[in-house]
Amino acid sequence: MSQKIPIKKFSFRIILFSAIIAGLTVLFQWLFPQYASPALPFIVLFFFIITLLTMFIVLREDKGREAKKFVSSYMLSRVIKLLSCLVFLLVYVLVKKEDAMRFAIAFLAIYFLYSIFEVFLLKKENQEISEKNREA
Repeated sequence: MSQKIPIKKFSFRIILFSAIIAGLTVLFQWLFPQYASPALPFIVLFFFIITLLTMFIVLREDKGREAKKFVSSYMLSRVIKLLSCLVFLLVYVLVKKEDAMRFAIAFLAIYFLYSIFEVFLLKKENQEISEKNREA
């Protein structure tokens, strides 16, 4: 029987990760203003919100859920996140054409950072749950 990955634990970690990324983007804007998109803080805020939303979809299930249901929820969260990202990116690029390249590069960089972070956390949590299940 599998166990639930705690949403509070994940939320705390995503808040901490987002604060670090936000700090780095502010530092980047200060050190290299000519290369930094003015929308960097909004990109971080967008990914913070969308990551919490999509991970809530994955982690909301009760204890004892099947592995198939977890995979389905995870894939649904990926689709929601990808479509949301494409819409956000497209709208900004169409509205602010003068900042399109800097924004797109920053957006993709932060997208990959959040994706790596999510996979790392889910893998770590899954390993901890598997170890607890073997001990039981």
